[in-house]
Amino acid sequence: MSQRDIAQAITAMGTGLGPDVLTACRALFDAEQRAGAVAPSAGDIAYGPHERHRLDIYGAQDGALKPVLLFVHGGGFVLGDKGWKEPGDWPNAAVGMMAAKLGMVGAVMNYRLAPDHPWPAGSEDVGAAVDWLRAHAAQHGGDPQRIVLLGTSAGAVHVAGFLRLRPDHGELVRGAVLLSGLYGYTSLDPRDERYYGSPEDYADRMPREAVAGTALPLLLACAQFDPPRFQAEFLGLMGERLKRHGAMPRSVTLSGHNHYTMAMHLGTADRRLADEIAGFVEDIT
Repeated sequence: MSQRDIAQAITAMGTGLGPDVLTACRALFDAEQRAGAVAPSAGDIAYGPHERHRLDIYGAQDGALKPVLLFVHGGGFVLGDKGWKEPGDWPNAAVGMMAAKLGMVGAVMNYRLAPDHPWPAGSEDVGAAVDWLRAHAAQHGGDPQRIVLLGTSAGAVHVAGFLRLRPDHGELVRGAVLLSGLYGYTSLDPRDERYYGSPEDYADRMPREAVAGTALPLLLACAQFDPPRFQAEFLGLMGERLKRHGAMPRSVTLSGHNHYTMAMHLGTADRRLADEIAGFVEDIT
């Protein structure tokens, strides 16, 4: 299927979310992603004590240490997996594969899920994975001094939450890529109470101040067909960064994509976002 055909199919889906849309999106990229899929160089590594504290690493250990790109998947705080339970199991794993193809070490992590593990569990787990990579990345060809975070949807929220929980984040990672996240510029969705708790708690728990105020380099992205709430969050953060820092952060509004395909297409022939991520990592590391 050509990139034009894929973009037309995504356009026809509109801005809706749900299992049927997710399945249709995966079908668009399945053949190409399966054709390029490779197994992790190291899999199901424990970075903490919980059964969900696992990550996979992609990339060869050859020569000088490489930048590390840590990917945090989405799933509405309650779903999601790092992938690669069997050959060709590419969703989410493809981001690690993409990082390896771009000359980095890719790490793809799981984290504890709500409602059993509410706020701030996901962000704590990002911190635990960063701590593990700082201690062990070199054993897998990664430079522990050059870690960059990449989160999509709920994963972007957890990356933003990590910035809030760890005031020393500027000493731990070089930058963060946030795809279609929710930072606190819109009202709490009732479904997200499974992670954040009651609406009364949201103002004190959202990561808005952390992402608006951090000096860490950021790359923000939003899809043309993201739901309106996600687009409003993107614009809210861009505007506040401009007001507070005098300049907007590096950013992408990705045409022809939706909330699910923002991360799902990474590693395919559509290299627009992948090239932007690669340039961002190169510039900050």
